[in-house]
Amino acid sequence: MDTTKLFCHDLPSTPVPEIGKILVTGATGYIGGRLIPELLHRGYDVRIMVRAMSPEYEGRWPGAEIVVADVLEEEALKDALDGIHTAYYLIHSMLLGKDNFKSADRRSAKNFGLTAKEKGIQRIIYLGGLGDTQTSLSPHLRSRIEVADELNGSGVPTTILRAAIIIGSGSASYEIIENLIKNLPLLLIPHWGKNKCQPIGIRDVIKYLVGALEKAETSGKPFDIGGSDVLTYEEMLKKLAQLFGKKMIFIPTPVSNISFLAYVASLVTPVPTPIIRCLMEGLRDEVICECKALPEILPFDALAYEDMILRAMSREEQDKVYTRWSDAYPPAHELALRLHELEEPPKYTSSYFAHTKKDPTSLFNAFCKIGGKEGWFNSNWMWQLRGAMDRLLMGVGTARGRRMASTLAINDVIDFWRVENLERNKLLLLRAEMKLPGRAWLEFRIEEKSIGNNLHIRAYYQTQSILGIIYWYLLLPFHGYIFKDLLKEIIRQR
Repeated sequence: MDTTKLFCHDLPSTPVPEIGKILVTGATGYIGGRLIPELLHRGYDVRIMVRAMSPEYEGRWPGAEIVVADVLEEEALKDALDGIHTAYYLIHSMLLGKDNFKSADRRSAKNFGLTAKEKGIQRIIYLGGLGDTQTSLSPHLRSRIEVADELNGSGVPTTILRAAIIIGSGSASYEIIENLIKNLPLLLIPHWGKNKCQPIGIRDVIKYLVGALEKAETSGKPFDIGGSDVLTYEEMLKKLAQLFGKKMIFIPTPVSNISFLAYVASLVTPVPTPIIRCLMEGLRDEVICECKALPEILPFDALAYEDMILRAMSREEQDKVYTRWSDAYPPAHELALRLHELEEPPKYTSSYFAHTKKDPTSLFNAFCKIGGKEGWFNSNWMWQLRGAMDRLLMGVGTARGRRMASTLAINDVIDFWRVENLERNKLLLLRAEMKLPGRAWLEFRIEEKSIGNNLHIRAYYQTQSILGIIYWYLLLPFHGYIFKDLLKEIIRQR
């Protein structure tokens, strides 16, 4: 094996693929999506558990077994855990809402642990949150602690890794602080901005997750993991401003309401309010590593905060953000129903096309560049206005942009859309994730002709409410203006 190609090439542990099959849950999330390639590179037999099958998974994780299961569906979960030696539990439900994630997390963990025990699983490895188990006030951190308790109580030896803020390209924490610094001339610092934190780089998180598997002495034990620096949240922001070369004004404020501050922050960052609120609630606690035993078992130089930031900036500049917080947001969303899964085709559609002599490859490459920093070629103010309205309603808005500017894959986000289907030189199908009184899709399709090609743009809309119908007919007159110009601009692209 060429270890120079591995993300964890300097990890002081040896692969042990002979132990048997490894299960990874939460595979489509930010952490799981980076852990799986590392396990495969190190020779492990990996089974990936997803809630719904998608055609891109086999190409994304060649050599891995993919199964469809949900932690709350007993029979499917039993099949997923059959023949597994060690299971990574990387599932959390914090995005289900303030009142829902706690109970959902506990039920999921309890069911997973009991089923793992029944199936004879040897180990569970869980990534939780760092915080004082006695004084933590954050519902999110308390929920993570309760999940760990449920997994521990199952009787399966559980390795618990507890991390604070995770910094890396595509992480929610990094994109929040990055955009706060980039987009604001000053920042208000509440009293909890003076609390101390021990951030950790995504590179080191993956090292600890892999190393915990390869070091048998970590089985059944809890460990705190963090980077080499302990900083206040204010110091983290100031350091980032220095690295960006931006002069910022930091003003102490008595305002400390989490919901209000999270909403305001969501207006100037790509990250929606529910995620920011959960992360901000954790800022009320000091999160510093107390159990420092794991670095003695896995001795390597953890990244300093400045190095984490520089690495994240470098990945963005190179357009190599391999996973992103938006990959799994929103989970189990009410708008996640796929177009082909509808019982009946959408009643409301509008369609436009243009004939062109441009070849399918050029057309496909052109419309796959839409969104993000590139924009929508024309009428950008309309898309941005719709995104701003969505963000005011606590939706995802257009600020999410894209994971990478140069490539596109199924499940990627494009502003307030998500790629539902992608067929090379033929089709791009987007599913709306903005706030709507219905469900919507936007399709780009190339129809090859004997002379030239037809480029189609078609909007699909499904609603059963009066408000939804009114919304459709109010928007319909704008389709002609927007889509006709978009067709021209796509054809015009080089």
